[in-house]
Amino acid sequence: MKIRPRPTSRHPGLAALCHAGIRRADGASAIEFALVAPIFLLILVAMIDFGMVLYTRFNLSQGLSASANYAMVSAANASSSNGAALAASLSAIIPARFDATVVVNNGPQSQRTSGTTVASGTVSNADLCYCPVLSGTSLAWGSATTCASSCSGGGLAGKFVSITGSIAVTPFFGSYGLVQNGTISVSTVVQVQ
Repeated sequence: MKIRPRPTSRHPGLAALCHAGIRRADGASAIEFALVAPIFLLILVAMIDFGMVLYTRFNLSQGLSASANYAMVSAANASSSNGAALAASLSAIIPARFDATVVVNNGPQSQRTSGTTVASGTVSNADLCYCPVLSGTSLAWGSATTCASSCSGGGLAGKFVSITGSIAVTPFFGSYGLVQNGTISVSTVVQVQ
């Protein structure tokens, strides 16, 4: 009996062609990577930039929310005798890296800019009641009115606290709809009485 050697491949020419094709594709993957990598890197940087802007906005909103909650709990302090201390306490609750302005019932005011806090305002206004109206992005206090009377825009006249926080931000890319004129700003108005 004769033993025949077993063939290594049925089509030896096909194996040679496949190896030649693989050798030719080696450079193609490097070129594809060079074309696609900058696009992915740009998307990654944009996502990180957007994340940092959003993180800053959320921190500012959280600080204002904590300050507004404290204002509601400390409603009895919205008066001429304690209004200035309440305004200072409310601005201190907002993290120090943010600029903050707190106005207690169109009276005592605490304004922090670049870490420096200044108190101002007419303290006696804290004992009055108002029907504040939001016009655009600013709050118009209007004139004092009788407490618990109906306001023209709905609701009842009472004592309010206005809290505004902001920080200057320069994102790498667009404003993402969160940054206006290089600033992230958040405002809230709380009726405390």
